Amino acid sequence: MNYAVIFAGGTGTRMNTKTRPKQFLTLHGKEIIIYTLEHFENHPDIDGISVVCIAEWIDYLKTLLDRYRIKKVKWISPGGITGQKSIYNGLNAMRGDIADDSIVLIHDGVRPLIDEELISDNIRTAREKGCAVTVVPAVETVMLVDENEQIVESVDRNKCRVVRAPQSFIYQNLMDAHDKARAAGIDNMIDSATMMSEAGYTLYPVVGKPDNIKITTPSDFYTFRAIVEAEENSQIFG
Repeated sequence: MNYAVIFAGGTGTRMNTKTRPKQFLTLHGKEIIIYTLEHFENHPDIDGISVVCIAEWIDYLKTLLDRYRIKKVKWISPGGITGQKSIYNGLNAMRGDIADDSIVLIHDGVRPLIDEELISDNIRTAREKGCAVTVVPAVETVMLVDENEQIVESVDRNKCRVVRAPQSFIYQNLMDAHDKARAAGIDNMIDSATMMSEAGYTLYPVVGKPDNIKITTPSDFYTFRAIVEAEENSQIFG
């Protein structure tokens, strides 16, 4: 079976919003987190969803799930101090409830511009190879800097990929990697792909679309709005 862990535990300091966390900002009256959740709710191969949310906003999230008839969310957990701890909370909430060989897709609550094909490709690759990481090709020059912030090397961008989400793994393998990291006192790995790579797993890319952005800043929100409105207009104008 296949499950999604949706990370919506951040406060969104770079968004500069004063009223609510970025995942609860609205576009056309609908919250960003709902745009994201609907992709997994509507996908026929997703069997359940675990959401990690800011503790103070869990009750509000529950009202949104009822309003938009999101039925697949089976676990809701409070966020941790770091992203790694938050994802662990979402995974740990499922422990004992799902099979060890289930596929789990780790995804950002503020990355709403995914589609059914990307979810399917992640599930298939993770099922066949054990690890699937969504990427897009690097389109600008990439250079390495040293500890003095001096450029030391230009990297062939044809060999570079920008890592995004979903990132998908076999549940027990990812759970074991988290348990080992926690036992070693490691609590702030940047993402699940990095954790699994450090644990010795080979990562396999799933190529996504460039517009699969994470809404972190005001300009990201404006980009999201423009893409949604363009898709809506295409229904009318073709």
